[in-house]
Amino acid sequence: MIEDKQFEAFMRDYQDMVFTTAMRLVGSRAEAEDIVQEVFLKAYERFAELQHSPTVGGWLKRVSTNMSLNHLTRYRSRWSFFSEMFGGHDGDGEEREPDFAAPDDVEKQLGDADRHRIVEEALQKLPSAQRVPLVLFHIDGMSYEEIAAQLRVSLGKVKTDIFRGREALRRKLGPHFGEEFNVS
Repeated sequence: MIEDKQFEAFMRDYQDMVFTTAMRLVGSRAEAEDIVQEVFLKAYERFAELQHSPTVGGWLKRVSTNMSLNHLTRYRSRWSFFSEMFGGHDGDGEEREPDFAAPDDVEKQLGDADRHRIVEEALQKLPSAQRVPLVLFHIDGMSYEEIAAQLRVSLGKVKTDIFRGREALRRKLGPHFGEEFNVS
């Protein structure tokens, strides 16, 4: 019984981090919640060795990332790639850009918490083919090569998707958010 109470406390301590990691990658609250359950089932199986480990946070983040990527791979047919999502080109042969609505009162919302929320909301609106590499690069600190290997795509595709994702975020978030995509 003591172990159950300890595991409950352990889950409370790490549930937000695990959920945020999954949510950023899969972009769906319900799917992220399912992944969180799977992560904590794995943690429960190894709780005896994890509960006193100084690296438990890193382990949980890695498991959450891997399970999210596995989930996306399993459902890859649902992925909408940039050119497919917007029909490729407009009537003039120009590539269509996604349209993300920016809040009307951006100037009023420059506080750190608001800035973080606005960036997170815009990030969730990106197609997963852009969002996933962007999160892995900027938030998880993976290299282009590691992302390409993890997602089993070409290095060029990773670079293109990250570039397009950054540009879409810059256009919609405006100059108040700086030149670089940066999530605090």
